[in-house]
Amino acid sequence: MILAIDVGNSNIVLGGIDKNKIHFLSRISTDKQKTENEYAVIMRSIFQMHGVEANDFEGAIIALVVPPLITTLQNAVKSVIGKTPLIIGPGLKTGLNILIDNPAQLGADLVASAVAAINKYPKPLVIIDMGTATTFSVIDKNSSMLGGFIFPGVRVSHDALISRTSQLPHILLEAPSKVICTNTIDCMQSGLVFGNAAMIDGMLDRIEDELGHKTTVIATGGLSRIVVPHCRREIICDDNLLLEGLRIIYEKNIKR
Repeated sequence: MILAIDVGNSNIVLGGIDKNKIHFLSRISTDKQKTENEYAVIMRSIFQMHGVEANDFEGAIIALVVPPLITTLQNAVKSVIGKTPLIIGPGLKTGLNILIDNPAQLGADLVASAVAAINKYPKPLVIIDMGTATTFSVIDKNSSMLGGFIFPGVRVSHDALISRTSQLPHILLEAPSKVICTNTIDCMQSGLVFGNAAMIDGMLDRIEDELGHKTTVIATGGLSRIVVPHCRREIICDDNLLLEGLRIIYEKNIKR
């Protein structure tokens, strides 16, 4: 089993994973102010909660989009399991051909998800990652990352809306019973959930028009289960895509 860690802007996901299954999965808040000792204590608590010992891990790998935490988490992992984790970045073998203008700019999380997707699903692919930002990644039939686009995530849009208006309340991110609503809360929920679903459908149409053929569409990320059920397109939800990609990249780079 390896320790796979996805460090996002809002949350850090830790998982114990091998070729057969994910043994445990935990989510904590991303905090750039925490020290390596504090993160080490959190990791030990998570392991204890799931009945896992530090020596159960043969190694670790981290996908990270918060650069200030690289050294902190690398040292925390090493202090807990006694092994230095791999960090997704230049120099690691992935099997993914990145065709964007500057491959170094591609987020580690997008790399890991793409690696898992090309190993699991028919190509060409569109991967939708719904977290702090909503990102689309387009992969062709040759497993090449062609590019994609980014727009504000559902929760970011909600928070921006609230902070910029005086009379709109905080709401639960869930779908109302209909699109045309008659009260403020339902109207906001309709715009955020159905509006994002319609945007996804529309952008997928534009992607396929540009490519000239149909794609397999995969959605992942914490908010995908809220929005994707209301899309009209066929979209596969895969919550574990990124962690599976981390395992594959680890296997490609470890010397046994």
